[in-house]
Amino acid sequence: MSKQETTDYRAYRSTFTKKAQQIVQKLSLEEKIYLMSGLRTMEEVRKSIQKKVNTHYNEVPYRAGGIDGKVPPVLFADGTKGVVCDRKMYTCFPVESMRGASFDPMLEKEIGEAIGAEVLLAGANLFGGVCVNLPYHPGWGRAQETFGEDPYLLGEMGAALVEGVQTTGVIACVKHFAFNSMENARFEVDITCDKKAEQEVFLSQFKRCVEAGAGAVMSSYNSYRGQMCGQNAYLLREVLKEDWQFDGFTLSDFNWGIKDTVTAANAGMDLEMPNTYYYGKKLLEAVHFGSVSEKVIDEAALRIVRTLLAHEEKIRQYGKIDAERQLWDDRQLAKKSALAGITLLRNRNGILPLSGRCHKIVVIGRLADEDVTGDRGSSQVYPPYQVTILQGILEQAGQEVIYYRGESLSHCKRLAKEADAVIVVAGNSAAEEGEYVYADMEELYVKSMGGDRTQGIALPTHDREILSAVAQVRQDAIVVLVGGSSFTMEDWIGQTGALLMAYYPGMEGGHALADVLFGKENPGGKLPFVIPQSGADLPQVDWSATQQEYPGLAGYRKLLAEGKQPLFPFGFGLSYTTFALTEEALECGQGEAEKAVICVTVQNTGKRAGSEVVQIYAAYEEEVQRLCRFEKVFLQAGEKRQLRMAVSADDLQGYDSLSGRMCFRPGMYRFFAGTDSCAKCLGNFNLG
Repeated sequence: MSKQETTDYRAYRSTFTKKAQQIVQKLSLEEKIYLMSGLRTMEEVRKSIQKKVNTHYNEVPYRAGGIDGKVPPVLFADGTKGVVCDRKMYTCFPVESMRGASFDPMLEKEIGEAIGAEVLLAGANLFGGVCVNLPYHPGWGRAQETFGEDPYLLGEMGAALVEGVQTTGVIACVKHFAFNSMENARFEVDITCDKKAEQEVFLSQFKRCVEAGAGAVMSSYNSYRGQMCGQNAYLLREVLKEDWQFDGFTLSDFNWGIKDTVTAANAGMDLEMPNTYYYGKKLLEAVHFGSVSEKVIDEAALRIVRTLLAHEEKIRQYGKIDAERQLWDDRQLAKKSALAGITLLRNRNGILPLSGRCHKIVVIGRLADEDVTGDRGSSQVYPPYQVTILQGILEQAGQEVIYYRGESLSHCKRLAKEADAVIVVAGNSAAEEGEYVYADMEELYVKSMGGDRTQGIALPTHDREILSAVAQVRQDAIVVLVGGSSFTMEDWIGQTGALLMAYYPGMEGGHALADVLFGKENPGGKLPFVIPQSGADLPQVDWSATQQEYPGLAGYRKLLAEGKQPLFPFGFGLSYTTFALTEEALECGQGEAEKAVICVTVQNTGKRAGSEVVQIYAAYEEEVQRLCRFEKVFLQAGEKRQLRMAVSADDLQGYDSLSGRMCFRPGMYRFFAGTDSCAKCLGNFNLG
């Protein structure tokens, strides 16, 4: 049962400062340093990642610090789509990219509270699954673990997840700070970008999560401007702790997040996870030799103790959880989330939803009858069951359903020709993208190896061959795409009847997708990324690079800047009903909270209930427009609603080169309103 409330967590934690100081003052140097390290061994981690033992990665919460009778421990539970601990118990929600497609922060906050409750059931107190990295190229293997390609969307959804998780008292940990948008080279690559791109594109969503009260921030493996992010004083001290006034604690990405004791500690890395290698005795020696001041240790200990005390009290206030009811409710929420994210991209001649006239349905594709919950790396959840797409269709069809994996193209053609409806399930699985792990048998360490789509973002070859074969006998196939991010599809999109983006829809995904296919539910998802006409429209990247510059423009903003039309724009998604936006008006606002006000009337002009997302974009001076506000509305058939959408000074923040900071910049702003990134310009204001 939801117990959501709004808490200013930074103000709340500050009330525990005095008590935390009193505790830290009484601790020995050894005890304070003990608080700054995880307690797993490298051998335990190695075996769990190799899956050579009966326990999987993070099957039990990973403990750090803790002193009996004085300080509670950090108890870490990983994930982005749910709690990775235990087996056959916890809920596997859709991946973050699908949840981003909902454009619904309130739903994400609800999911956050559900995850927080399950973290508590697992015996943990920290959730390491708020990922807000921006994929500057959709080929990034872990793009599925983040909410989309727009900083504003990332920030709003990430902040909602933080608030939801921390409703339960669980510490929400935001990751991977920062610039982690490459998987294969994440241990070696050194990222550079200009200050404008740094602040506006790659860091602003982290700032939004810090403002929402996140209690912890995890660093990334990659380097930034020549220094590892886990021991980067500019990022950890100057930006995070000083500029943003972050009051929680930092922790390293696991095992290889730091490489030097003195540099990491002095840079502001508070907690080495999940083991003790560079801290512990080495950190104690560094203090004795004068390389690290005890004041640095005191600060880290204070941050850890204050955060734990505050959140443990919130956990106590949250109260006892009815596990059976909680898990039942969360599985229904997983289905609700999948329904909110399924994105209808094409529906020629209203082929969907499928009608009762379809007596024989053919389902083709290997992914139709496989687990499509996504990545098998550190975010893998082990739910009690997973509903495949085929299973969902079989449960609802009421007609003859024939399934074929698609090995023989000629047989695909025969089946397609004889069917009343053909559903082709195509796309990626954990074998094609995600976080991959292998064990180095020669050394006693484990190195994670990523799964970027290094050869382009087209569908796998055999999936394209299936689509081509089916198109030779009919051009009304219903295509269901499974994957974490964008695909190119210019070679086959014109030969399809309908197209649904299913992402990785979680444990209830098969049920949700069947509800949409057969019309029980109306799709309401919107693309959290652009689908380009061609892969040539994407940024260039060397996936094995040791040096990589991130551009300031990526995704839909890159296409807008270059005047290129996307195949499907960012924010796009169809419905089984239709909507009209009318009476759009732009007004100059009053004060910081309302720099501009956009008034829009949205009407459901169709015959069934549905949802629409009204999107506001703004462009400063000659810059390219970017998302600055959105609102999801649910309307009955024929219903009309007037929206008054205020855009604040914070919504319009950009990088000011004179001050070197993010702020509202006075000047000329153009505003756009619509239902995707191709929104029309309403006019401009000179705002001061």
